Amino acid sequence: MTLELVPGRESTGRSVDTVMGIAKDAFADGRVSAVSITDNPGGNPSLSPDAIGYRIFSIGMDVIVHFTCRDMNRVGMESRALQLAMMGMKNILALTGDYSGKGFGGQGAPVFDIDSVNLHIMLNLIGKRINAAGDPDSFFSGGAVSPFKRTEGECVAQYAKMSRKVAAGAQFLITQLGYDARKFQELIGIQRHMGIDVPTLGSVYVLSPHAARIMNQGRVPGAVVTDDLLHSVEKEWKDKQEGRKFAIERAARLGAVLKGLGYRGIHIGGIHRDFATVGKILDRMEQIGDDWQQWLPRFNYPQSNGFYAFRETPPETASKTTLGLAPRPLPVVDRILYPLMKVSHNLFFDFDSFLAPLYKAICSALDGNIAGSLFLRLIEHPIKRMLLGCRQCGDCAIQHVGFLCPEWGCPKHTRNGACGGSRDGMCEVHPDRPCVWFRAHNRLAAKGEIKQMCEGCVPPRMWELDETSSWINFHLGRDHQSSGNEIAGFCRKATCRLLVEE
Repeated sequence: MTLELVPGRESTGRSVDTVMGIAKDAFADGRVSAVSITDNPGGNPSLSPDAIGYRIFSIGMDVIVHFTCRDMNRVGMESRALQLAMMGMKNILALTGDYSGKGFGGQGAPVFDIDSVNLHIMLNLIGKRINAAGDPDSFFSGGAVSPFKRTEGECVAQYAKMSRKVAAGAQFLITQLGYDARKFQELIGIQRHMGIDVPTLGSVYVLSPHAARIMNQGRVPGAVVTDDLLHSVEKEWKDKQEGRKFAIERAARLGAVLKGLGYRGIHIGGIHRDFATVGKILDRMEQIGDDWQQWLPRFNYPQSNGFYAFRETPPETASKTTLGLAPRPLPVVDRILYPLMKVSHNLFFDFDSFLAPLYKAICSALDGNIAGSLFLRLIEHPIKRMLLGCRQCGDCAIQHVGFLCPEWGCPKHTRNGACGGSRDGMCEVHPDRPCVWFRAHNRLAAKGEIKQMCEGCVPPRMWELDETSSWINFHLGRDHQSSGNEIAGFCRKATCRLLVEE
């Protein structure tokens, strides 16, 4: 049992006292294994989870610190990781993070220098340094995964990234919030098919009408509350006292169902006042016990025309998934550009090509002189800008994203898979645009190549190559595909898989 706590935008006062009071009561109760502390949820400023987390840790309660990629570059993130290690708080929930919200004077600049997969790798490697220095306890990092996506492309992107997170060192997983039991079952089945065996906790939330409405509107990235569920919650809360009872009962029933389905724990959210509500949920779960199956049909809130990875229920009886069996028709632009980009890449950017020595010689001649600068400005950049929206990062990663640019196409610059915030295939930040990973899946699925979404881990962008020629950098062995840095080295050894029936 873990409990999510949300600090407020103050360093003293009621919100701090409330969080500390809940944590102290949870510790005294003894049934909650750890509390997790959010990291600027929604991208909005709040008290640091490191500060209040340490106060909670000091009373003896285990703490899971949420660690997002939004607000710091890799230098700041490494420094923060070392600080947490020195403080003794090594349970980390590694997240890409919600997009930047409003702080002093307006919206903050989003960083997203690395993504959550690279964060797991960083924590893994720092942990080895900690061990080598004589500390036997390294980081215990976990990740998030959402089975509650309506489209196949989003589901595949989530499961592929889950595999990459585990390969990168994730030691536990926590689901996003949803109320479709078949989807909860699907995640367990997918993990079994993919050979993933890490403890997974299902999210449970004390659902009020206000929370249900904003989740229904898509204002909490990744959380899914359908229209039918929203109507049920609003009806239950016509009497506030009865509504609270219904919310506690729903949370307890879902917790019991998750335990029965094989989840290793539950992650409770929506607790903002006191611990008493948590105690009631846990008491009721104990009462339900092995009778959880009678409540399984109550969690039947599917999304309209939603995708399921298994035709059979429960998925334990399924020998095959439905992944990749019904690819979407591609738009004309993608039907033309994808094969063109793939052929061009195989022709010009293959170290094993018989022309590779010639390309290397040409790039060596162009490198570091006026001819190379003219080549970049007059040939390479205009072509890539027109076809890809190129941002001149100098470390091209289009081959990892279905020949789409993650720097231009994704506001979070994710190179290892989609964040959890997309909705119906559309981007969390720009809801009028398709998620770049949704587009990548559709391109790959049309050619029967979706396994490429999960082929090892992809290192982060090399900022030292900014505004240089990625073509020259590739052929001269400078980019992430040839780099000798520690994350790139780890990625070349990491193995992960996405099971797709042939």
